[in-house]
Amino acid sequence: MNSRLRANSLLDNDRLAIEGGSPVRSTPMPARLAVGTAERTMIAEALDYYTEHELDPGYQGPFEQRYCDAFCTLMGGGYADAVATGTAALYIALAALNLPEGSEVLVSPITDPGSLSPIILNRLVPRLVDSRVGSYNTGVKEIQSRITKRTSCILVVHSLGQAAEIDAIVELAHGLGLKVLEDCSQAHGALWKGQRVGTFGDVAAFSTMYRKASITGASGGVIFTKDIDIHQQALAYADRGKPRWRADFDDRNPAQYLFPALNFNTDEISCAIGLASIHRLDETRRRRLEYVADVSNLIHKRCSACRPYGYADDDSPFIYPIVVNTGAIRVNKEAFARAVIAEGIGLNPHYQYLVADWPWVRPYLSDDFDTPNARNIRDSTFNLYLNEKYGEQEVLDTVDAIVKVERAYLK
Repeated sequence: MNSRLRANSLLDNDRLAIEGGSPVRSTPMPARLAVGTAERTMIAEALDYYTEHELDPGYQGPFEQRYCDAFCTLMGGGYADAVATGTAALYIALAALNLPEGSEVLVSPITDPGSLSPIILNRLVPRLVDSRVGSYNTGVKEIQSRITKRTSCILVVHSLGQAAEIDAIVELAHGLGLKVLEDCSQAHGALWKGQRVGTFGDVAAFSTMYRKASITGASGGVIFTKDIDIHQQALAYADRGKPRWRADFDDRNPAQYLFPALNFNTDEISCAIGLASIHRLDETRRRRLEYVADVSNLIHKRCSACRPYGYADDDSPFIYPIVVNTGAIRVNKEAFARAVIAEGIGLNPHYQYLVADWPWVRPYLSDDFDTPNARNIRDSTFNLYLNEKYGEQEVLDTVDAIVKVERAYLK
């Protein structure tokens, strides 16, 4: 950590901004602007290619092939297909596993509806699994306790950019004949024991929308697998049942299609953006980790009511939780977090992606299990926003704001 990230920054104004004082930070936190020079160059290259060939940009073309090849190189080999959204990637990945209709899919307790709806729409039954104590991620013991005779698959979410203990989960699942789908939407490039997440299970799904560490534009997704049969099933489910791998396939002959399926194709311009973005993924991950590491170290040194969630060098941070000891302060966690927001720091005061809280999903769940560990960690944390443009000043401002609010609200 740079020496300028000192353990005791000076606070010029102890009156909270939420109560009328001057904020720690008066300018917005740095915008990410993920579509930069490299992305613009690739967009121009794609447009020039299609102009030269007197075609309009479509899909399933050379830029999608190049993007999928680059994705597989990142993952150390395998097969990839780029699609329109991360939710589509999850839906297709599940469909490609050909699970028995009505069977149960164990699913992580803290996730986006994009993980739950694909289970339901594939005529499967989601069964919630708790997280490990103090973690947003589930674990092998928590999964083992929820397996039933109806279980066919485990959908493991690598939450917030940290890997779940995926090797042990896959070993357990495969020993019982169960499939594993890795949801890597928030964990692009993250590793577990030196191996990329997404390479452990039977198939993996990624979201590549504009907020993720690696993007293809406004929205997008990727299905990745090392199994050629799963890959071919995914290709067909992604594009109206078309068996594109067959040498005799005629795109204009629907009689050759395999089964009913929707069109989840992405496009060539998005894949051109993805090519630029994926080539700097490890640099993006490194810069985000530096912010997380420095914030964590300073909070550990300077705070008494707050503590860092914890991180590892193999993480790929998406957002970063700060754990609040509500017994040490005079307000609740959300009020504390909103006071930090008023100091100019971007964050989510209460992460509402706890599946057990959603009324609409209740009729579809296998039972009324409440995931208490997940609820406890969610209820005791707020989540810092971050991107690779955050630097030393953002570290100092973030911690100064938390310290300032803590001093005001300590009992």
